[in-house]
Amino acid sequence: MKIPDKTHKQITLDHGSGGSASSELIESLFLEYLTDPVLNRMEDAAVLNVRGKKLAFSTDSFVVDPIFFPGGSIGELAINGTINDLAMQGARPVCLSLGLIIEEGLGFKDLERIIRDIAHACRKAEVPVVTGDTKVVPRGKADRIFINTSGIGIVEEGTDISPARIRKGDAILLSGSVADHGITILTSREGLEFQGKLQSDTCALHKMVQGILGNLLQSDSISALHALRDPTRGGLATTLSELARSSSACMEIFEKEIPIAAPVRAACELMGLDPLYIANEGKFIAIAEEQYAESIIDVMRSFPEGQNSIIIGKVTDNYPGRVVVHTGSGGSRLAEPLTGEPLPRIC
Repeated sequence: MKIPDKTHKQITLDHGSGGSASSELIESLFLEYLTDPVLNRMEDAAVLNVRGKKLAFSTDSFVVDPIFFPGGSIGELAINGTINDLAMQGARPVCLSLGLIIEEGLGFKDLERIIRDIAHACRKAEVPVVTGDTKVVPRGKADRIFINTSGIGIVEEGTDISPARIRKGDAILLSGSVADHGITILTSREGLEFQGKLQSDTCALHKMVQGILGNLLQSDSISALHALRDPTRGGLATTLSELARSSSACMEIFEKEIPIAAPVRAACELMGLDPLYIANEGKFIAIAEEQYAESIIDVMRSFPEGQNSIIIGKVTDNYPGRVVVHTGSGGSRLAEPLTGEPLPRIC
């Protein structure tokens, strides 16, 4: 049996960061025993062929602290997060499951608020919860509430979203500002206040993705969209590193093009955090053929959650498997996957 990190004999918070330690844990332990060609792709959702139909299936667990924060709650986050994992495979979500692990002592009004938020998110996304489970554990054996959601979606004929399709010359698109969620969670947890409004970006992205696919289908160019990924744990830099590694391509991005809200930038500077490594819960990266990039951006900007969409870079073969960040001062640097866990319990 391989030990995921030979400097540790126990699991650490770093193993759940979404960065390099998480990847090492998955590859050297989980994939050693759970061998399956679909699982080995390590996508946000599995795409399965079932009697001639392509179905997407995903599951995710949420342990955010605090459970209520500006812009959302653990309930909304759980619904939107699983919907987005399906959407990143180009799937149209059709239903969800809901699993709750509740700690003894959680206030009934808090639980009611969470369920109300879940119901609201489902109605807004038009994706229902159709099955579920509830467990209660003794006081001190959990942290108020943990939520697991799973989802099933349908991938329409002709849709093929995969990092394996990324090619030199592709454009890298981003649906809006980065680091909003992670910084909001951190400042709420620590009771910090900054000038300007900090708010989580949690939202469901499937309608915007379906809008892109529908527009491309009308022009018989649906194959122009190559890859999608939402930069959650580990942020934009780590997610791009994963895509670069999966595709053996180089992701070159331009720092000055990346939208960052002024309060978020100020908070990051004060706390010495790089916004490119902070989690997002309502943004996605799209990689597409360059000639279709502007038309895709137009579609993204037609949705409220995509108004600040922008092209942030391009795919090259300069440094295969790496991410190059071109700085505002005219220099450049390599962005590595996240190492360590600067912000635990954010999603």
